[in-house]
Amino acid sequence: MTSFVHAEQPASLFEFKSTSTRLTAFMPASIDCDQLQAALQAQLGGADHFLSGEQVVIDFNSLPQIPSAVELVAMMNLLRQFALQPIAAQGGNKDQQVAAREAGLMVLLESELVPQHTPTLHQSEIIAPQGATIITRPVRTGQQVYAKGGDLIVLALVSNGAEVIADGNIHVYAPLRGRALAGARGDMNARIFTTCMEAELLSIAGIYRSLDQALPDSIRAKPAQVLLDQEKIVIEALNNLN
Repeated sequence: MTSFVHAEQPASLFEFKSTSTRLTAFMPASIDCDQLQAALQAQLGGADHFLSGEQVVIDFNSLPQIPSAVELVAMMNLLRQFALQPIAAQGGNKDQQVAAREAGLMVLLESELVPQHTPTLHQSEIIAPQGATIITRPVRTGQQVYAKGGDLIVLALVSNGAEVIADGNIHVYAPLRGRALAGARGDMNARIFTTCMEAELLSIAGIYRSLDQALPDSIRAKPAQVLLDQEKIVIEALNNLN
């Protein structure tokens, strides 16, 4: 998953977290680029990973130091080495925000973190804000479906490279091969259900798990559900489904 909390592991030096801006927040706990590089390498492996190409916001809320503009530029260059695109900063104190501006980043204010309208999604379905939404046709590579304010039910294939997002639960009654992000606005009780688990990436309430390793036979290509257990993504078989 993408929320790293174990102090003894290199990945504890940073955290990725979904934000209401629909950008990914990079939350460093250190400005030491050597340590951050080792932690990023340990978690992401290189430039080809599940967040490749994502635009990120540098979030200062976990950073005790006040970085200089030069140190922030070095951090931004490091993120680019891992195919991440830093575009802004948020949180922290005034001195940290001043350094961000000097490094060429725009600073997002708290009022800017709450979207004022439904996001415009590339090749997407715009969803009614209440109740469950049903999608009957395949969600193809490059498409994104967002169910605002409720559950999403998909009755067809979710292809590799496609993305389904819901503020509530996600139900896919077909192979789930792309990305599924439930509880998009922080609902930690949200779940993901599918009759055929083959996903690339799973997320609940901003906590991520990339399925870059083979799933056990009891889950792979079989009915399964995804839930959070103490901020850890858990995938369980649904043996009662045919």
